[in-house]
Amino acid sequence: MRSSSAIYPLCLLVVALAAAQTPPPETTAPPPVAPQGITVVLDRSSQVPIVTLAFPAIPGTSALPGTAANAARELEQTLRRDLERSGIFELLGPEQLGVLTLTGDLERDADQYRSLGAAMLLAAEVELEGDRLVLEGRLVDLASRQTIVGKRYRGTFDLARRIAHTFADEIVLFLTSKRGIAMTAIALYSDRDGHKEIYMMDYDGYDQRKVTAHQSISMSPSWSGQGNTIAYVSYFGGKGPALYLADIASGKKSPLVTEGTFNASPSFSPDGRRVAFARALGANIEIFVCDRDGSGVRRLTNSGGIDMNPAWSPSGQEIAFTSSRSGSPQLYVMDAEGSNLRRVTFEGEYNDGASWSPDGTRLAYATRVDRSRFDIAVLDLVSLAAKRLTAGSGSNEAPSFSPDGRRIAFTSSRAGGTQIFAMSVADGSDVEQLTREGSNWAPDWSAYLR
Repeated sequence: MRSSSAIYPLCLLVVALAAAQTPPPETTAPPPVAPQGITVVLDRSSQVPIVTLAFPAIPGTSALPGTAANAARELEQTLRRDLERSGIFELLGPEQLGVLTLTGDLERDADQYRSLGAAMLLAAEVELEGDRLVLEGRLVDLASRQTIVGKRYRGTFDLARRIAHTFADEIVLFLTSKRGIAMTAIALYSDRDGHKEIYMMDYDGYDQRKVTAHQSISMSPSWSGQGNTIAYVSYFGGKGPALYLADIASGKKSPLVTEGTFNASPSFSPDGRRVAFARALGANIEIFVCDRDGSGVRRLTNSGGIDMNPAWSPSGQEIAFTSSRSGSPQLYVMDAEGSNLRRVTFEGEYNDGASWSPDGTRLAYATRVDRSRFDIAVLDLVSLAAKRLTAGSGSNEAPSFSPDGRRIAFTSSRAGGTQIFAMSVADGSDVEQLTREGSNWAPDWSAYLR
């Protein structure tokens, strides 16, 4: 998850020198009447949309006053984008549906929607209740004409995107039995304001906001499994890189590990109780672990090489990390207590920055393809076969899996400068640029936020 080109030179230098979360919208849910057998099975190797969904324009938006109308339009646009990004739906929007002569009577209109290939209909309405925006949405199975998901949300105008994200995730959950990722977030660091600070953004790149304001160098963010805290590295204390925690709700920053001359690349355990990190010991760097309050610091590795960039497995039972003990940086996996260590990458002379898939079966990482360029690859931990997802111009580093395992966020110079992108895990397609302001590095995708 850490930048290969940034962290390792920093380590070599050391050796040589010896945001407030918003309350959720109000929601009520009438019990849906679900037709039997409607279940969508996701194949992580496929990015072909499974369900064709008719989604007409939401009526009532134009009748709302200015600020409310803007919020309603933002809600509708966000909901459409969320459903498209889910990889489940092929959307038929107002333009495609314009060829139909609709009556407003579902019994009559259902077959018209089906004539275009639609299997489901998303019918939604927006209205005002005082100073609150209300969304009522129904997902309808067109064959049976039955509502399979029905939700009502009520919130202030500034919650329009959150209402859309919540409804999209509810639809994905109902159809697949797996949560959608629209309510997740990505942490990163950026120099857009003149200093390298920690930022966070929604999963789609919207609402980018600053987490730290140390006016120093802050980097390598790592989410806690509960999504309420970010561990990170900062130099603002003046004694070299140290580890800190940022509480997202309160904005409070607190020291985690500040002793020593070099502490870097933190990684939270899934339960949020421990943090693995790299620490310099004289002319060497090893993997350590500590409790969430910084106590109980304990060494896990002991080698003559540089050990960096630990990444805790989803089960909490293993830690992947980068080590140069074999002569060049390669990926290793060990038990969480430091035993049963084994090398897992054998192709390529430089492999770094492991990120676990949510099911614990794969590692995404950066592999060097020439002296100045990296690509993102995914390793199967059973067969140890690797598949490269990026190719072509620019260097691609610091991958991080989405919590549903279908997308990877990463750092790339492909567009000039250094920015955060996301792509499909299946084949590296569907690439989307998420940041544009300043230079941006080291995305870390949150788990499902609670």
